[in-house]
Amino acid sequence: MLKDFAISIVQALRQSGFQAYLVGGCVRDLLLGREPKDYDVATDATPRQVMDIFPETYAVGAQFGVVLVPAPNGGAASASADVSSKAHAVEVATFRSDIGYSDGRHPDEVRFSSDPREDVARRDFTINGMLLDPLSGQTPGEVLDFVGGRKDLAAGIIRSIGDPEKRFDEDKLRMLRAVRFAARFEYAIEPATFAAMQKLAEQIQVVSRERVRDELTRMLTERHARRAFLLLDESGLLQHVLPEISVMKGVEQPPEFHPEGDVFVHTLLLLENLPAPCPMTLAWGALLHDVGKPATFRVASDRIRFDNHVEVGVKMAEEICRRLRFSNDETGQILALVDNHMRFGHVSRMKESTLKRFLRMPAFEEHLALHRADSLASHRNLSTYEFLQQKRAEIPPEKMRPSPLVTGDDLIGEGHSPGPKFREILNAVEDAQLEGRLPSRDAALEFVRREFPV
Repeated sequence: MLKDFAISIVQALRQSGFQAYLVGGCVRDLLLGREPKDYDVATDATPRQVMDIFPETYAVGAQFGVVLVPAPNGGAASASADVSSKAHAVEVATFRSDIGYSDGRHPDEVRFSSDPREDVARRDFTINGMLLDPLSGQTPGEVLDFVGGRKDLAAGIIRSIGDPEKRFDEDKLRMLRAVRFAARFEYAIEPATFAAMQKLAEQIQVVSRERVRDELTRMLTERHARRAFLLLDESGLLQHVLPEISVMKGVEQPPEFHPEGDVFVHTLLLLENLPAPCPMTLAWGALLHDVGKPATFRVASDRIRFDNHVEVGVKMAEEICRRLRFSNDETGQILALVDNHMRFGHVSRMKESTLKRFLRMPAFEEHLALHRADSLASHRNLSTYEFLQQKRAEIPPEKMRPSPLVTGDDLIGEGHSPGPKFREILNAVEDAQLEGRLPSRDAALEFVRREFPV
């Protein structure tokens, strides 16, 4: 258990004559009665001293006083210290004070300290600035709170430690973290902290796109996406991180199909109806499913129309995915969700072969979940969702994806020359097979001879 391992690190550091405490988000979560996802330890031992005590330690940020101690049999820990490795390791950081942040992320100079108060003063929010002594005999442990974090935790407030503008100048990403924490815990952002966010919102653009993407992904998948995006909008951050979502505000929709309101309102309601846990690609597909509507809005004969909004939306979503540095596989699935979300309106009129192909799309569970959330955020009619669920239960796998009755070699044997025509013939045979019109290989070959004579 990672918690026990973190406590053993504190104990080993204490036995070597150093101060050591649990610190940061794990303390916050323990006080809230939540299971922390990871554990951090703060100590007055230098990185070199920590590595002497724990020989397997990785010096992932020793210049900033940070090393990573992998748990026994953790397996995933590595020098890269990515998110997956943090789940199997404990971060140990030396007490320090930071001087200057000219790049808006990293301190220009780090001074190690023996005073935990100095260390806490450089951290982001009061609820993340508490230390905990797990060896004190208390449950969960004695809390050292120099910044009023426990009071803000009880009051449900996100408050910067010290001057909020200074804290955000040190790391602009903290503005997005404030939104994420406020949404996750359903807390309010303290007025001076929020005012600083509004003042500095434009500066979020200096943060790397990967870090912005990761924060937004957490917001989208932590069950409180609607609240997060309302706060992004109110703080002014949304127009700088995702202007394509910001411009959805005020874009009207046909009330007979969307009684809930404009495209922005609909999108946020949809996010509220996503499953939990929610795959990252589904969350982003949901956010971007109507991203093409603002650009295609028009009124014709007193009717609101969004001609080609899916095609436009796919192109816009692709640009967003590239901008935020999603992988090719992630981008492909997000675009597929945007591209196919309107096809659900046609399922009752699909040929059986078309329906089966539709049902066997890669990651169809995500497409179906998006349709369900889309419906609940608008007309609330789930008849198509229920129809597709029933079809998936009724159609056995061998009927959904049957073994091919003919192959390219068969076509060559029938006198056809290899080329683009092969795909057309094979698709036609599979369509007929999916519709139950070709029970055997002989019937399929006869179909080819009849429909595609040489």
